[in-house]
Order: sequence, then C-alpha cells, then structure tokens
Amino acid sequence: MLSACQTAAGDDRAALGLAGIAVRAGARSTIASLWKVNDAATAELMVGLYERLSVGQVDKAQALQQAQLDVLHTAPTSHPYYWAAFVLVGNWQ
Repeated sequence: MLSACQTAAGDDRAALGLAGIAVRAGARSTIASLWKVNDAATAELMVGLYERLSVGQVDKAQALQQAQLDVLHTAPTSHPYYWAAFVLVGNWQ
C-alpha cells in the first residue's frame, strides 16, 4: 500500500509513478495517490480499507470504493480532495 502523497503521479520514465514501478517489479497491486493528500483523511480511509480487507468479504476495488464513500459521507471530508486521489493499480481482486 502506497499511501504517501503523489505515489501514482508519473513522469516520462514511469507512467504511474511508484505504483507502476511496484507493479512492474512484481507487486500484485498497489493503491496509490494521484496528488498530495490530507493526512487525517488518508488515515481514516486506510483504516476503513484495511478493516474491509481483513473481513475478506470484498475485493480490493470494493474495499477502496467503500472506504472512499465513508470519507465522502463525512461532512468535513466530503470534498473530492480528501478521498478521490486514491487509485488501485494492478490486480483488483
């Protein structure tokens, strides 16, 4: 999991930044951010993501989506800046 800022931001050598490099190096998947993110909202999103993954009833894409929806539906973090930066690269199951 790459939850640091802009880990999916690419350049001319790596189209998907650190996330793309990790997948090309053998990681099955990565979740990374496209822009600088808010620490508190990211922590909330990651807790929700890992809680869902630990239960094992949803795949990675569904867990990320549900965690993003949780952050979206929280009044102070409803703006896309807080939840929309995160993308899943690679195997989504």
